[in-house]
Amino acid sequence: MALVENEDGCRQGNQEDPQPRGPGRGVPRWGPQHAGARELASLYSPGKRCQEWISVVLCFSLMAFNFCHLLANFHLSHMWYILMGIVAGILTADFASGLVHWGADTWGSVDLPIFGKAFIRPFREHHIDPTAITRHDFIETNGDNCMLTLVPLAHMAFSFLTLSPAELYHKYPWDCYVFALAIFVTLTNQIHKWSHTYFGLPRWVTFLQDCHIILPRKHHRIHHVSPHETYFCITTGWLNYPLEKFGFWRSLEDLIQSVTGEKPRSDDMKWAQKK
Repeated sequence: MALVENEDGCRQGNQEDPQPRGPGRGVPRWGPQHAGARELASLYSPGKRCQEWISVVLCFSLMAFNFCHLLANFHLSHMWYILMGIVAGILTADFASGLVHWGADTWGSVDLPIFGKAFIRPFREHHIDPTAITRHDFIETNGDNCMLTLVPLAHMAFSFLTLSPAELYHKYPWDCYVFALAIFVTLTNQIHKWSHTYFGLPRWVTFLQDCHIILPRKHHRIHHVSPHETYFCITTGWLNYPLEKFGFWRSLEDLIQSVTGEKPRSDDMKWAQKK
């Protein structure tokens, strides 16, 4: 029986295996007692924590500022553009989550200077200990994604402060798209965390999962079949099936391997085999 922790950090039994067994596709790798998982968890540094705090504070401050200005500049004539911008923002965020997830899962090493321990380490830890994310607090869960949105949110805030009302009117649909994209990029890791939490979720979260508005739990389980080579999109998961159907990730991997000679997920397997 697997142990899955809820948002409050309480362990509860779960009959569902958080890392399903696939025929001929590797052995399940279990949780926090794994040697690789323990070593990776120990690499989380005070400097990394500071970066996450700064990113979260700046991100949500800019979001609040931009949201107030979007409300102040709202016109009914923009309604359809707003709806299209939101949908386009969600789709872009889902694809971006897959691209980043695929890149960090498949390539690179924890040994890379600065970048490896700061940004690749969590991806290696997650495959060895899938429920580790459920034990991360809000800052650790969302800090990196908040950092990714700082530049577009800051640019939007600057536009609200410097452009004329006429200019803001004409670029309002674009601002709605960027704002929706920033929100869903920011929430991606929180949504990912919820997809690994089988107890204690608010009803509105499970409702959104059941409606596939955000990443459903059973849908994400497909990615956690070793060797973790598919279904990388983790915001809504809407693009996972079409990208898999067209062999998008495999084609990219074949191209990169043919050019560089690097084998996909070799570093990931190295950590999984630690004893």
